[in-house]
Amino acid sequence: MTDTTGDHRDHRDPVKVMVVDDHPMWRDAVARDLSESGFEVVATAGDGEQAVRRARAAVPDVLVLDLNLPGKPGVQVCKEVVAANPAVRVLVLSASGEHADVLEAVKSGATGYLLKSASTEDLRDAVRRTAAGDPVFTPGLAGLVLGEYRRLASEPAGPAPADGEPGAPRLTERETEVLRLVAKGLSYKQIAERLVISHRTVQNHVQNTLGKLQLHNRVELVRYAIERGLDDE
Repeated sequence: MTDTTGDHRDHRDPVKVMVVDDHPMWRDAVARDLSESGFEVVATAGDGEQAVRRARAAVPDVLVLDLNLPGKPGVQVCKEVVAANPAVRVLVLSASGEHADVLEAVKSGATGYLLKSASTEDLRDAVRRTAAGDPVFTPGLAGLVLGEYRRLASEPAGPAPADGEPGAPRLTERETEVLRLVAKGLSYKQIAERLVISHRTVQNHVQNTLGKLQLHNRVELVRYAIERGLDDE
């Protein structure tokens, strides 16, 4: 059985990237730059429907995605691609630095958000870091996203069983420890180094925690942790 999570990918193997943008010259230039930098560009797409279809077929490690797409908006593409394969990491590459666009992208499952004004080297670095599981944001946007998490966490939520009550999800001590570090913004690699466990084990703990809490991605997991004050511990 083929492992599609990317966890067993040899680090010498190139990161598989798919580039989605409706401007052919920009799309081709980004794809060419990434290919020349050692990434394996497995697919490109120019509209939303095509992007979802080709992402499912090509199974990239990183989807470099523009938000302004014909047919289906980028945030919807992000939702559908991540829902179909949560191992795919999405790096939004957009001309818009509007806060609403950034937050909507992150809530849709994007791992990072880079402005098109970024340099080629910034893009290469962002793709590498995104592939490694790090949240990557154009300077100034990371604080905005964390601030929104905190705002959402301060709002009254619907009734839910408190920890310890019957029906509440029971996390192991190690799962809680990993969750706390995820909430602090550490990458899976950093968590693995801090806890002296493998990268794969960290991802297994995260996947188990997502299942127990009935959450869908890392974004929702961070919000859950912040709501419970785990990032301050």
